[in-house]
Amino acid sequence: MSFLSDFRERYLVRFWSPLPALVALGVASAYYFAITGTFWAVTGEFTRWGGHVLAWLGYQPQEWSYFKILGLSGTPLDRVDGVMIIGMLLGALCTALWANNVSLRWPTSKRRLLQGLVGGIVAGFGARLAMGCNLAAFFTGIPMFSLHAWAFMLATVGGAWIGVKICLLPFLRTPLKVGSQASSLFGDPQATQRRAARQARIGVAVAALALVFMAWRFDTSLVLGMAVLFGLVFGGLIERAQICFTSAARDLWTTGRTRAAYGILLGMAVACIGTFGAIALGASPKIFWMGPNAIIGGVLFGIGIVVAGGCETGWMYRAMEGQVHFWVVGIGNVIGGTLVAVYWDELGTSLALPYPKVNLLQTFGPASGLLLTFAGLAIAMLLVHLNARRFQANRSPAREPGHTESIA
Repeated sequence: MSFLSDFRERYLVRFWSPLPALVALGVASAYYFAITGTFWAVTGEFTRWGGHVLAWLGYQPQEWSYFKILGLSGTPLDRVDGVMIIGMLLGALCTALWANNVSLRWPTSKRRLLQGLVGGIVAGFGARLAMGCNLAAFFTGIPMFSLHAWAFMLATVGGAWIGVKICLLPFLRTPLKVGSQASSLFGDPQATQRRAARQARIGVAVAALALVFMAWRFDTSLVLGMAVLFGLVFGGLIERAQICFTSAARDLWTTGRTRAAYGILLGMAVACIGTFGAIALGASPKIFWMGPNAIIGGVLFGIGIVVAGGCETGWMYRAMEGQVHFWVVGIGNVIGGTLVAVYWDELGTSLALPYPKVNLLQTFGPASGLLLTFAGLAIAMLLVHLNARRFQANRSPAREPGHTESIA
């Protein structure tokens, strides 16, 4: 096997280990915050997309309270979050194409489309009620030292348990089917090689387009250009390592697998160090209300992502792989987030605005706040370990040596 073939097989075709990928995402998210001044987040921008749609329909969303907090000026091409998300989608598409992993895939049951839409709406609503998702109110929210992110994380885990119970209801169970078209295609080595070569060429074209887009944004603003660059990194990492926070929360209640959860917690620990340094140098952290909105939003988010089958990062890379189900989940996320904006005056005044924004670094002091966050992450790891032990008695020892885990 030639060097190029070996390199492609090892790094572009095989999926990457999720734990180091999550640690790398933690490092990248800290640098992203230090350079752009904002955190790695997606649902806020999705809600702005919903606001633009409402504006096209004749409404005036820019006058609404929620969009005065969130901001609705410009277009996705002018906003840091907007170009970063475009970069994420392009990055995920590139790596999926290079791995010969893009094909139009429909769910085995039409009910899955409805389930994905409803779950996406519930998850999007919960995320924006809590002012974040698995990123802004969890993976990058805790490293911002915002107390609301801890409430959201714990509530999400509880919501995932409810989501698992809902998905076990008889009318939501769907039989597993293997598509004959996919099996026949990959059963023909020559067809597979032709398809891989074609997708590799398309992947190069998409990468070239991404570079042109990044150069155009760099020409306008250093921050916008860097946002595109980080988006490409984020998107490529989550697709190659198949990072989906849904599986980490769901596995706690179904299989006891710990790899994804450990990776997420380690990624946050690494991000805390970089974020702490950026804050010490003058960057302003994003702190949100520690109110019932964080808890209610977390529960709804946990239910929604399990019912939908994927979180925000999960549906984005799967959509780029051609999975139609997750296109619907994404539409649901936009709808759910936009609904929060519509009803924010009623929701915010009772569930969020009356409550304080608790910055752990200010409340306990920089050193104590950092140590307290690390202690919380260590306790979370211990709880994950203790939870996994509940499942060990039910596992067959013969399966352990060859057992592999996936967090897709």
